Amino acid sequence: MALPSDAIRPPRADDRPAWDELWQGYLRFYRSRLEPQVTELTWTRLVDPAQQPHGLVAELDGRPVGFAHYLFHPSTWSEAGYCYLEDLFTVPEARGRGVGRALIEAVAAAAAGAGATRLYWHTQEFNADGRALYDMLARRTSFIVYER
Repeated sequence: MALPSDAIRPPRADDRPAWDELWQGYLRFYRSRLEPQVTELTWTRLVDPAQQPHGLVAELDGRPVGFAHYLFHPSTWSEAGYCYLEDLFTVPEARGRGVGRALIEAVAAAAAGAGATRLYWHTQEFNADGRALYDMLARRTSFIVYER
C-alpha cells in the first residue's frame, strides 16, 4: 500500500507529545532506557535543521505513527561520505501499511540528495519483522557489530 506523498515530513515542534510516545515505544522494543536529558537533547536536535541527527515523521490519518532518524558522516572509503539510519520505528498497528518502507525510501532520497555513497543501518537479530522488510530493500552484509 502506497502512502500519500505528504505522509513523510520533518518533525515539527507540535509533534513532541506524539514523538515522545513513539520514542518510548521504540526504546521498549529494543529493551532500552535513556536518561530524560538524552531524550530532550535528541528532540532538540531533530527539530533544528542545522543539527544532526535529522528526523522524519510518518503520518497516517492525521497522526504520527513512525519516525526515522539519520545522520551523515565522512568515511575513509568515500569522498562523499555515508548516511547512517540510526533509528526507525513504526507503531505496531501501522506495520504492514508501507510506513517503514516509505521512511527508508525518504532517508535514501535525502542521502542521495546529499551525495552520500552509502546508506546503512543495523538492527537486533530478534527484529524478524523489520529484517523481512530490510531484506527486500537492501543487501545484508557480513559485518558483525562490536560495542564497548
